[in-house]
Amino acid sequence: MKFLLVEDNHDLANAITSRMRLDGHVIDHADKISDASAFVATGEYDLILLDIMLPDGDGRAFLKQHRASDLDTPVIILTARSQVSDRIGSLDLGADDYVTKPFDHEELAARCRAVLRRKSGNAQTTIVLGDVVFDPVAGHLMVGHEAVTLRNRELRLLELFMNAPGQVFSKQKLADRLFSYDVDVSENAIEVYVGRLRKHLEGSDLRITTLRGLGYRLDRDG
Repeated sequence: MKFLLVEDNHDLANAITSRMRLDGHVIDHADKISDASAFVATGEYDLILLDIMLPDGDGRAFLKQHRASDLDTPVIILTARSQVSDRIGSLDLGADDYVTKPFDHEELAARCRAVLRRKSGNAQTTIVLGDVVFDPVAGHLMVGHEAVTLRNRELRLLELFMNAPGQVFSKQKLADRLFSYDVDVSENAIEVYVGRLRKHLEGSDLRITTLRGLGYRLDRDG
């Protein structure tokens, strides 16, 4: 998954980024609202972690604008404010959850998983397509009766495909979802990751089809 973290405390931002990367997530970091708005305008995110008190304004103004633009990306508020009225106000503006600082990073990771499950409309994380069973949260992949070990980016690439079978993903789209904004990625790198994933899926009901000039699509045989 690709997250946008909006937090002006760089020590905290680094700690959150490190923890989320352990789960294989890609993180873009903005330390003010203007940068966050630029990220959202040019990229696509699965989740936004949003501080309230930012150098150029209140994060809730960003949230309000975000929702007014009909963008439905889940948002978890991160703030030192613990009053009930603050929590209610943020939720009424469209926040999906609210975490009060200081917080345990394992709890934040669990809150992220819960919000993403609700967003997908599924209380379970397991995805089953044909004879392939995949749990992106636990990082478990079963191809037939065989357990397969995935590296982080292979795991996130498979997650993209299995959440949208039949959808065409361009190389640029895959690069945007698998790497943070500040990483320069070649088309060859995407080809390498797709090639590795194809090997993992060999002998299964699933295959990754190349559409020349367009990108890749996950198809199911039969």
